[in-house]
Amino acid sequence: MASSHCPHRFGSGRLVAALLTLLLSCSSPALGKKKLYIGALFPMSGGWPGGQACLPSAKMALELVNKRTDILPDYELELIHYDSQCDPGEATKLLYDLLYTEPIKIVLMPGCSSVSTLVAEAARMWNLIVLSYGSSSPALSNRQRFPTFFRTHPSATLHNPTRVQLFQKWGWTKIATIQQTTEVFTSTLDDLEQRVKEAGIEISVRQSFLTDPAVAVKNLKRQDARIIVGLFYETEARKVFCEVYKEKLYGKKHVWFLIGWYADNWFKIKDPSINCTVEQMTEAVEGHVTTEIVMLNPETVRGASNLTSQEFLAQLNVTLGGKSPEETGGFQEAPLAYDAVWALALALNKTVGPLKAKGRRLEDFNYNNKDITAEIYRALNTSSFEGVSGHVVFDAQGSRMAWTLIEQLQGGSYKKIGYYDMTKGNLSWYGNDKWIGAGPPADQTMVILEYRFLSQKLFVSVSVFAGLGILLGIVCLTFNIYNSNVRYIQNSQPYLNNMTAVGCMMALAAVFPLGLDGLHVHKSQFPVVCQFRLWLLGLGFSLAYGSMFTKIWWVHTVFTKKDEKKDKRKHLEPWKLYATVGVLLVIDVLSLMIWQIVDPLHITVEKFTREAPKGDQDVLIEPLLEHCSSEKMNTWLGVVYGYKGLLLLLGIFLAYETKSVSTEKINDHRAVGMAIYNVSVLCMITAPVTMILSSKQDASFAFASLAIVFSVYITLVVLFVPKMRRLITRGEWQSDQQETMKTGSSTNNNDEEKSRQLERENKELQKIIQEKEERVSELRNQLSERQALRSRRRPSSSNLNHSTPPMPTAHPDPKSLLPPPGYPLPIGRNNCHTSRLQLLYK
Repeated sequence: MASSHCPHRFGSGRLVAALLTLLLSCSSPALGKKKLYIGALFPMSGGWPGGQACLPSAKMALELVNKRTDILPDYELELIHYDSQCDPGEATKLLYDLLYTEPIKIVLMPGCSSVSTLVAEAARMWNLIVLSYGSSSPALSNRQRFPTFFRTHPSATLHNPTRVQLFQKWGWTKIATIQQTTEVFTSTLDDLEQRVKEAGIEISVRQSFLTDPAVAVKNLKRQDARIIVGLFYETEARKVFCEVYKEKLYGKKHVWFLIGWYADNWFKIKDPSINCTVEQMTEAVEGHVTTEIVMLNPETVRGASNLTSQEFLAQLNVTLGGKSPEETGGFQEAPLAYDAVWALALALNKTVGPLKAKGRRLEDFNYNNKDITAEIYRALNTSSFEGVSGHVVFDAQGSRMAWTLIEQLQGGSYKKIGYYDMTKGNLSWYGNDKWIGAGPPADQTMVILEYRFLSQKLFVSVSVFAGLGILLGIVCLTFNIYNSNVRYIQNSQPYLNNMTAVGCMMALAAVFPLGLDGLHVHKSQFPVVCQFRLWLLGLGFSLAYGSMFTKIWWVHTVFTKKDEKKDKRKHLEPWKLYATVGVLLVIDVLSLMIWQIVDPLHITVEKFTREAPKGDQDVLIEPLLEHCSSEKMNTWLGVVYGYKGLLLLLGIFLAYETKSVSTEKINDHRAVGMAIYNVSVLCMITAPVTMILSSKQDASFAFASLAIVFSVYITLVVLFVPKMRRLITRGEWQSDQQETMKTGSSTNNNDEEKSRQLERENKELQKIIQEKEERVSELRNQLSERQALRSRRRPSSSNLNHSTPPMPTAHPDPKSLLPPPGYPLPIGRNNCHTSRLQLLYK
């Protein structure tokens, strides 16, 4: 029996052993490798249906990784995925299912920036690494908020270094921006603003919109935006460029920078939300530049997957079953999803050794194990390999470092014009960029600064008159000094006249710096010219006008006093005149010194309205005019003009009051009065007019300089020419009496001569009157003697002839009192001839 059982038992044991051997041999791959699970969210629909191409691409990578014996030989990667619809709400529910449903996921792989933001912020609570393949939001580059986040899709800010490089290449320092108000574009623009600021580029206009870009585009037009960076999705891009066409914000004067991940024919797609034709859209977008992250390696190299980029595309097209790439969402990002799986596999493979040294294994991972998470983080952070999307490497924020492709729309199709490698700062340029105009447009309307200079013909003409006036002043000064011993010159106070001549020459000398501007003088020397103008004109006025004012003041002070003080008229102390001029001069010097110390003159530039020249409408001319000014120029001018104005008004009053006064002490005060009239009127007209015309350099200079020239000429001619004529016609060696007799009627036209002639005739008449009064007195004495003699004879005759009637009293006959023929008639105080009286008191 035993033998009978043994064979049976032996036979059945062999059968079981055979079955176990067969089972083990068939199931050795599954039983020999441990599975590691990846929880993925692929958006198959929604705003960005990138999962349509990214999911097949990721499965291709997993298939190759699991076949490799040199990568994770003891493990098998398995993908558990859901459709997030690119919706954070849906993604929240799916994330809960991934985390709380077996098996444990070692890594999460989301897509879409909004979904990745949600997943990455929550993942650290479960100690999970997040590796995204399709998130570009710059907000994800925040290690404090997303400490375990990595992505093979470069950040949207990676466009910004390329944009800055292009701005610098084309010499632009002023740009404008328009963005759709979403987090991804707002954070991208914040990064751009920081980068352009570091590069010395200004964002002059920053516009944003939510759904309707019409107002934002109009503002760009209003503020003359030329170089415009647009950040918005493809649907909004069509709205923007429809408004761009309406506002004519395109062409040779404008360049638009857009995102490069739009479809190649995005502007030709019919959109019911816009009312522009395809032709209009094509015209508006022509010449714009796009920057696009290089998502497919342009070089033919075999990387970690042993595939070239072209071989990868060929396999992907086969996997998609010949579906058109343009109709497949996420086709451009498919290489990034492929390389994301390879980056994860290589990082996990790199952690096997360090974990084994610590007595740990990848399959030991759970949501409370920080050590394994730290090893995976360290491995991903140091990743560096060649993938089908290019060289894969992550920066400190976990974002992919990649090349940027630069394209330009030329003739309705995109042309590659260069690449930019941010890691090396290297710009590869093809040189095939085309522009509607002669070249890259200016970043703003070209403004040509054009200084307005004084007309040289006017300056030379006035300078000639000023030079001749200075020569005339020298002649007058020389004449006055040479003839200072002549009595007639002495009676005109020659020292004051000398001051007048010197002041006139200083005022004329101020005409030359008054006409100097940036055409003749460098800007650094212009303040010196301003000082010369002020001091020459100020001191010249003080000397010239001050000396004349002093004369007229003394005449008024002395000759308008009461009769009891007439004796003081004969005394003139010259030092008082000179002291008066000195006081006026010191006041001017002190005021000018205080002005220059407290608020010195400096050059200021007045800007005028920009003018468009004929022809090229892209150029504006901005006229500029240099002025001498100070911080409180109006205050200082008000003080100076007020003080000088009072002197001028007082001078006019004194000249009027003394117009009928005659004195030998200052024999030319009437001429001085005439000069004061002319100078005062010209100054009071010129000062306000030049302030009004200050923006018109030719008119202002002409008015001011000619007023100075005319004032000086009138003063010198009125004061000195009559003296020259008198001395030349009479001869300075003759005495006053000879001069008086010689001139006679030839000088009757001169007021001074008339006065002197009347004085002499008055003296002669007074002598005649005195003689006649003596004759009258003598005749009265004779008459009284006759009357006394008759009175003595009257008693004797009465005694002799008592019967004789009395005779009437004899009255002298007036005719008997007349002098003999040939003698002049006696002139008394009551019988002066009318003609004589007129002559006497004329």
